[in-house]
Amino acid sequence: MDTRLTRTLASATFALAVLCGLTFLGTGVTHVLDDGAVCVQTGFWANAPLADDLHLGNGVEAAASATRLCQHSPSAGQRAADLGDRLPWPLFGTLALLLFSRLLKTVVRQGPFTDPVSRQLSALGWFVTAGTLVTGLVAGWSQSWLVDSMAPIVGSGPTLSGPLVLVLAGLAAVIMGKIMREGVRMREDLEGTI
Repeated sequence: MDTRLTRTLASATFALAVLCGLTFLGTGVTHVLDDGAVCVQTGFWANAPLADDLHLGNGVEAAASATRLCQHSPSAGQRAADLGDRLPWPLFGTLALLLFSRLLKTVVRQGPFTDPVSRQLSALGWFVTAGTLVTGLVAGWSQSWLVDSMAPIVGSGPTLSGPLVLVLAGLAAVIMGKIMREGVRMREDLEGTI
């Protein structure tokens, strides 16, 4: 299936993977070399009334939706937690896009309904499913720990963050890969009997 659209999509996906990888590296380098404050946002005090008078109209009530906490001389643990909050998603995006680009290149070379494509689709699906959960747990727990290190009243614990709907997309890719693999086997059986 060597179509112009598939080739273009494979190239664009690879370019996006490189861009995501550069974002990962740039964020990592700038945060490692930065000796400034470490900041984190929490929704722990969501809907808490604001302390300052905002000169609101009659009958209007204001509430906070998110709180931003900053530590001006962070510890090494807080710096590591900041990296754990910021770096997992760009790394996950880079690897997922590289796997998808590789899948599209295989489709261009061998066609869509082949055994290598079905295996790569399943591998991509498993990576997206497990990677979303692991990445969400690392980023969420890092953020939770960072908030707890600045405001102990909040507490720390395992938290998932990010677009967890990707788990459904990953499972759908796994199922489609298995369906394609069965289709490939049935086609090979039919070709063998004729």
